[in-house]
Amino acid sequence: MAEPKRIYLAGPEVFFPAGEHQAIVAEKKRLLREYGFDGVDPLDTVLTFSGDEARPDRGHRIYHANRELMDSCEAIIANLTPFRGISADPGTVFEVGYMIGQGKPAFGFTLERRHYHGRAGATDLDQLGHTIENFGMSDNLMIEGGIRDSGGQLFVADQPGEHRFFSAQLFQLCVRALAHT
Repeated sequence: MAEPKRIYLAGPEVFFPAGEHQAIVAEKKRLLREYGFDGVDPLDTVLTFSGDEARPDRGHRIYHANRELMDSCEAIIANLTPFRGISADPGTVFEVGYMIGQGKPAFGFTLERRHYHGRAGATDLDQLGHTIENFGMSDNLMIEGGIRDSGGQLFVADQPGEHRFFSAQLFQLCVRALAHT
Protein backbone atom coordinates (compact mmCIF):
# COMPACT_ATOMS: atom_id res chain seq x y z
CA MET A 1 0.00 0.00 0.00
CA ALA A 2 1.37 3.42 -0.95
CA GLU A 3 2.11 6.00 1.71
CA PRO A 4 -0.55 8.72 1.91
CA LYS A 5 0.33 12.08 0.41
CA ARG A 6 1.53 14.48 3.07
CA ILE A 7 -0.25 17.84 3.17
CA TYR A 8 1.26 20.81 5.03
CA LEU A 9 -1.21 22.66 7.25
CA ALA A 10 -0.38 26.36 7.42
CA GLY A 11 -2.16 29.03 9.40
CA PRO A 12 -2.24 31.16 12.51
CA GLU A 13 -3.44 28.24 14.66
CA VAL A 14 0.16 27.69 15.83
CA PHE A 15 -0.31 30.85 17.93
CA PHE A 16 -3.51 29.66 19.62
CA PRO A 17 -3.58 28.20 23.15
CA ALA A 18 -2.45 24.57 23.06
CA GLY A 19 -5.89 22.99 23.53
CA GLU A 20 -7.47 25.16 20.86
CA HIS A 21 -4.63 24.48 18.43
CA GLN A 22 -4.74 20.73 19.05
CA ALA A 23 -8.52 20.52 18.56
CA ILE A 24 -8.43 22.36 15.23
CA VAL A 25 -5.44 20.40 13.94
CA ALA A 26 -7.02 17.10 15.01
CA GLU A 27 -10.12 17.95 12.97
CA LYS A 28 -8.02 18.96 9.94
CA LYS A 29 -6.05 15.73 10.11
CA ARG A 30 -9.24 13.69 10.50
CA LEU A 31 -10.77 15.27 7.39
CA LEU A 32 -7.57 14.69 5.42
CA ARG A 33 -7.46 11.01 6.46
CA GLU A 34 -10.99 10.55 5.08
CA TYR A 35 -9.52 11.33 1.65
CA GLY A 36 -6.34 9.29 2.09
CA PHE A 37 -4.04 12.18 3.02
CA ASP A 38 -1.71 12.69 5.96
CA GLY A 39 -1.86 16.16 7.54
CA VAL A 40 1.41 17.73 8.70
CA ASP A 41 1.23 20.56 11.22
CA PRO A 42 4.17 22.96 11.77
CA LEU A 43 4.23 21.84 15.42
CA ASP A 44 4.68 18.17 14.43
CA THR A 45 8.42 18.66 14.69
CA VAL A 46 10.20 18.10 17.99
CA LEU A 47 12.64 20.84 18.92
CA THR A 48 14.34 21.34 22.25
CA PHE A 49 15.97 24.59 23.23
CA SER A 50 18.66 25.21 25.79
CA GLY A 51 18.10 27.97 28.28
CA ASP A 52 21.03 29.99 26.95
CA GLU A 53 20.10 29.74 23.25
CA ALA A 54 19.40 33.19 21.81
CA ARG A 55 15.85 33.87 20.64
CA PRO A 56 16.91 34.60 17.03
CA ASP A 57 18.73 31.25 16.96
CA ARG A 58 15.58 29.53 18.19
CA GLY A 59 13.58 31.27 15.48
CA HIS A 60 16.01 30.14 12.79
CA ARG A 61 15.83 26.55 13.99
CA ILE A 62 12.03 26.65 13.86
CA TYR A 63 12.23 28.08 10.33
CA HIS A 64 14.52 25.28 9.17
CA ALA A 65 12.39 22.60 10.84
CA ASN A 66 9.26 23.95 9.16
CA ARG A 67 11.01 24.10 5.79
CA GLU A 68 11.97 20.44 6.19
CA LEU A 69 8.34 19.61 6.93
CA MET A 70 7.18 21.56 3.85
CA ASP A 71 9.82 19.84 1.71
CA SER A 72 8.37 16.49 2.81
CA CYS A 73 4.85 17.46 1.71
CA GLU A 74 3.19 17.39 -1.69
CA ALA A 75 0.72 20.26 -1.22
CA ILE A 76 -0.40 22.90 1.26
CA ILE A 77 -3.73 23.92 2.72
CA ALA A 78 -3.48 27.35 4.31
CA ASN A 79 -5.78 29.22 6.65
CA LEU A 80 -5.70 32.71 5.12
CA THR A 81 -8.27 34.26 7.44
CA PRO A 82 -6.89 37.71 8.39
CA PHE A 83 -4.85 37.50 11.57
CA ARG A 84 -3.59 40.46 13.63
CA GLY A 85 -4.57 42.89 10.89
CA ILE A 86 -6.40 43.11 7.58
CA SER A 87 -4.44 40.38 5.82
CA ALA A 88 -3.40 36.77 6.32
CA ASP A 89 -0.65 35.82 8.77
CA PRO A 90 2.69 36.71 7.09
CA GLY A 91 4.31 33.39 8.03
CA THR A 92 1.43 31.52 6.44
CA VAL A 93 1.74 33.64 3.30
CA PHE A 94 5.47 32.80 3.15
CA GLU A 95 4.66 29.10 3.46
CA VAL A 96 2.16 29.32 0.61
CA GLY A 97 4.75 31.06 -1.57
CA TYR A 98 7.44 28.56 -0.61
CA MET A 99 5.29 25.61 -1.62
CA ILE A 100 4.16 27.27 -4.85
CA GLY A 101 7.82 28.03 -5.62
CA GLN A 102 8.47 24.29 -5.46
CA GLY A 103 5.71 23.64 -7.97
CA LYS A 104 3.35 22.20 -5.37
CA PRO A 105 -0.38 22.97 -5.36
CA ALA A 106 -1.70 25.41 -2.78
CA PHE A 107 -5.22 25.55 -1.42
CA GLY A 108 -6.52 28.08 1.03
CA PHE A 109 -9.57 29.20 2.93
CA THR A 110 -10.71 32.33 4.70
CA LEU A 111 -13.63 33.01 6.99
CA GLU A 112 -13.52 36.71 6.06
CA ARG A 113 -16.06 37.43 3.33
CA ARG A 114 -15.06 41.04 2.70
CA HIS A 115 -12.53 41.70 -0.05
CA TYR A 116 -9.13 43.14 0.86
CA HIS A 117 -10.12 46.59 -0.45
CA GLY A 118 -13.12 46.72 1.88
CA ARG A 119 -11.05 45.69 4.88
CA ALA A 120 -8.53 48.41 4.00
CA GLY A 121 -11.21 51.11 4.23
CA ALA A 122 -12.93 50.87 0.82
CA THR A 123 -11.02 53.87 -0.46
CA ASP A 124 -8.49 54.36 -3.24
CA LEU A 125 -5.74 55.87 -1.05
CA ASP A 126 -4.65 55.35 2.54
CA GLN A 127 -3.81 58.17 5.00
CA LEU A 128 -0.34 58.49 3.50
CA GLY A 129 -1.64 58.80 -0.05
CA HIS A 130 -0.61 55.26 -1.02
CA THR A 131 -2.82 53.29 -3.39
CA ILE A 132 -4.96 50.52 -1.91
CA GLU A 133 -5.23 47.42 -4.07
CA ASN A 134 -8.72 46.92 -5.49
CA PHE A 135 -9.04 43.79 -7.63
CA GLY A 136 -12.09 42.26 -5.97
CA MET A 137 -9.93 39.61 -4.33
CA SER A 138 -9.97 38.23 -0.84
CA ASP A 139 -6.38 39.27 -0.13
CA ASN A 140 -3.34 40.57 -1.99
CA LEU A 141 -3.37 39.63 -5.68
CA MET A 142 -0.04 37.81 -5.36
CA ILE A 143 -1.52 35.38 -2.83
CA GLU A 144 -4.63 34.58 -4.83
CA GLY A 145 -2.79 34.62 -8.15
CA GLY A 146 -0.18 32.17 -6.84
CA ILE A 147 -2.80 29.81 -5.46
CA ARG A 148 -4.73 29.84 -8.72
CA ASP A 149 -1.64 29.33 -10.89
CA SER A 150 -0.48 26.43 -8.69
CA GLY A 151 -3.61 24.51 -9.64
CA GLY A 152 -5.16 25.19 -6.26
CA GLN A 153 -8.11 27.22 -5.13
CA LEU A 154 -9.05 29.73 -2.42
CA PHE A 155 -12.37 29.10 -0.67
CA VAL A 156 -14.23 31.95 1.01
CA ALA A 157 -16.80 31.32 3.73
CA ASP A 158 -20.41 32.21 3.07
CA GLN A 159 -21.24 31.77 6.75
CA PRO A 160 -19.36 31.83 10.06
CA GLY A 161 -17.44 28.74 11.11
CA GLU A 162 -17.57 26.88 14.40
CA HIS A 163 -14.49 28.88 15.42
CA ARG A 164 -13.57 32.44 14.56
CA PHE A 165 -10.61 31.10 12.56
CA PHE A 166 -11.82 27.68 11.46
CA SER A 167 -14.66 25.99 9.62
CA ALA A 168 -14.52 22.24 9.09
CA GLN A 169 -16.92 22.62 6.16
CA LEU A 170 -14.65 25.17 4.45
CA PHE A 171 -11.54 23.10 5.15
CA GLN A 172 -13.27 20.06 3.68
CA LEU A 173 -13.86 22.01 0.44
CA CYS A 174 -10.08 22.43 0.22
CA VAL A 175 -9.52 18.73 0.82
CA ARG A 176 -12.09 17.72 -1.80
CA ALA A 177 -10.54 20.06 -4.36
CA LEU A 178 -7.08 18.71 -3.52
CA ALA A 179 -8.34 15.15 -3.99
CA HIS A 180 -9.38 16.06 -7.53
CA THR A 181 -5.99 17.46 -8.61
